[in-house]
Amino acid sequence: MKLIVETPINRSAEEVWNGFTEKLFLKLSPPFPKLKLNRFDGCKAGDEVHLELDFGIYSSKWISYIIEQKNTESEIYFIDTSQDLPFPLKTWKHHHRIKKIDENNCIIIDDIDYYTSSKVLDTIIYPAMWAQFAYRSPVYKKFFEGKNT
Repeated sequence: MKLIVETPINRSAEEVWNGFTEKLFLKLSPPFPKLKLNRFDGCKAGDEVHLELDFGIYSSKWISYIIEQKNTESEIYFIDTSQDLPFPLKTWKHHHRIKKIDENNCIIIDDIDYYTSSKVLDTIIYPAMWAQFAYRSPVYKKFFEGKNT
């Protein structure tokens, strides 16, 4: 299932890329499920991010592997995939894109492909998945455009 959420930011792509830190990652965490960050290497190829998600009735580990990172003329991006995922997810690929608009503006694009064991279940969980990433837009705006950046 494909999920894309775009957030325009009034900052240069390079400024935004430099802000993709552990501090931002923790701010992006929605209220549910509760997240415990066990490891954050960064956003470059070879880095890993280890999470524990607390759903109240059970907890689950999520390990992401950064498999690619590039800075091109049109965008800065990194891609993470996961093998250890919470139920019901079976596969995950998250393409974090910072699309360059001009020297002072960019668009953060969360471009996600996820799959469960069935297309029906993919569709059923889509609204929850979308909400998790739509939550990020105002956080990105405040983090990068707010007075405390």
